[in-house]
Amino acid sequence: MQAFTLSRKEMSALLLSLTDKSEQKPLHILQEAWAKFHQEEVRKGRSLTAFLSTDVPPVLQKIIKGNTINGLSLADIAALGKLIEYSTLSATAMQNWVKRDFKEYLGSPRLGRKYSVNQAALLFIIDDLKASLDFESIRQLFRILFLQPERDDDDLVEPAELYYGYAELFEDIKRSPALQAQGAAERSASNEYSWKTDSTLRGAMEKMMDRLTHLTRSQKDAVRNMLMIAAISVQTCYFQALARQYCNAALFLDF
Repeated sequence: MQAFTLSRKEMSALLLSLTDKSEQKPLHILQEAWAKFHQEEVRKGRSLTAFLSTDVPPVLQKIIKGNTINGLSLADIAALGKLIEYSTLSATAMQNWVKRDFKEYLGSPRLGRKYSVNQAALLFIIDDLKASLDFESIRQLFRILFLQPERDDDDLVEPAELYYGYAELFEDIKRSPALQAQGAAERSASNEYSWKTDSTLRGAMEKMMDRLTHLTRSQKDAVRNMLMIAAISVQTCYFQALARQYCNAALFLDF
């Protein structure tokens, strides 16, 4: 069976589509994500055969059937996390984060026994950031963005929107060889490198900043910095996954 794979932008869009803050339909997001990897089958009229060979976890089956998703269990979130490219999210790790490491930010399930979309997004964000940061550094960043952990109404940006923002930024970086080359050149030419010195990155980040009109200038800078940190961490996830693939190939092909 072939795995159902989603980019972070697709996953973040899917999470937002489960709320009233998005006009996108969850099923449409999944259809486009699946078709992206099966263009030839779709073109040749073999969509049914291809889909029947796709492993669709129960949480996606609920969405495909049009069922209302009133919150997500940790098992649901773990199943979704396994669909994200380059991700290593596990149910065991999430249980530790919820009960101990990030308890103050994640808290208890907010929808009966289920977790909210923002709680799910926060778990995905932690998984991305841990590729390059230790837990204490992540908590310090959360204190800047989410202020008082026990309250949600004072967050500079909701976790689901933050997740979509840096996922969108990462996709822009991935699609633009010119941006990657420009960034590499500027990093080698100077010891100081930030989004402020890269016009392409700045333009990509402003897509999200335009939606955060309620923030002060310093608050916007905090969100921008977080977007950059998270996008770079996702790149770290990609290189780690690539290294594991090469290692597995070297060990497997050692006849």
